[in-house]
Parts: sequence; structure tokens; C-alpha cells
Amino acid sequence: MTTLLLVRHGETDWNAARRIQGSTDIPLNDTGRQQARDAATALRGVLNELGGVVPAVVSSDLSRACETAQIIADELGVPHSGIYPALRERAYGQAEGLEVEEFFARWGPWHTAEVPGAEIRADLRDRALRALRNVTRDVRRRTAPVSTPIIVVSHGALIREVLGRATAEELLTPGVRIANGAHFVLRWERDHVTLRGHAPGALV
Repeated sequence: MTTLLLVRHGETDWNAARRIQGSTDIPLNDTGRQQARDAATALRGVLNELGGVVPAVVSSDLSRACETAQIIADELGVPHSGIYPALRERAYGQAEGLEVEEFFARWGPWHTAEVPGAEIRADLRDRALRALRNVTRDVRRRTAPVSTPIIVVSHGALIREVLGRATAEELLTPGVRIANGAHFVLRWERDHVTLRGHAPGALV
């Protein structure tokens, strides 16, 4: 069994402006960097509850996730030990760069929208679960026999798909968003994932 601490990256200027990022590589802003530091503080508390075991820290390859992970790692005094392109955000095709209101006007609600060039949600979920399987395998190989908790810094849509799998679609209803810097505590065992808890204010 492995504990996964799944973290959404901190805020970017496109987040603040309610623009759709997808695979577009937008860096953190100063608010996002503070959110990363705050996330590290919250994660330290979770790690203490788990017995103070030194975590591994990994992220997607997009800069907003990499920098969030690096800040968290620095605050916890551990290395940022892995970058996984498969953890990156859903590609939104023609929607990338648009404001949310324009997205709704063109394609309707998030959960039913069919955007040209966008990654299909089922494919995103499969990619997310494969990525977590690979992360867990790699960390186990490096740290066995210790059961090392893994901080995984990723993106809103990808995390949403993992949580959908972990909660049988019960946690995130349409219109509920995952806050920047929020964390979720998951249990991963033999490809079965369950939600154990999340940060206050993680859902907005």
C-alpha cells in the first residue's frame, strides 16, 4: 500500500484570468508560489500523521507543476526526484487560451463539451492511472522496503479524473472546482485507489 498526496499546482496568471491552460506551459505567479509554500506546510502535517516518513516528490513536466513541486520539496528538505510528462494537464485543443465564458458560449458545460482537438476524458483517466502506477512502481523500487509516501504535483483535470475513480464519481459534481495548491490523500494498492481525505477548502 502506498499513500499518494496528490497536489494541484499553484496559481498562474491564466488561472487568475480564468483562461484555459491545458498543455500550454504557463508559469506560476507570486500567488501560486505562496500557495505552494502553504501546501508544503499542510503536507508536513499530513506526513507527521503518517509517522514522519520522508516523502518522494514528483510532478508533471509543465513548469507550473515543476515549480510547485520544487518549492514543496525545498520547504520539506527533500529532493524533487521525478518528472513525468504523463502527469501533465489535459490537452484542450482549440479551447486553450480562451476565457471560460467564451468556452461555455462555444461548447457548453465542461462535462458535456466536445472541443475539437481536446483529449478525450476517458483517455485522460487512463493516462492518469497509468502515470500513478508508474510513479508508485518507480518509488517503490528506489525506497523498498520502506513504504514511502509520494507527493504528486499535477493539474486540475487530471486530478479530477483520479478522484472520480477513487470515489465512484461521488465527490466532484459539475461546477465544483479543485483549488490551486489543494491536496488530496489517496491510498494506492494493487491499482485500486481510494480517497482518505483532503485539505480544507480543496473544493470551490
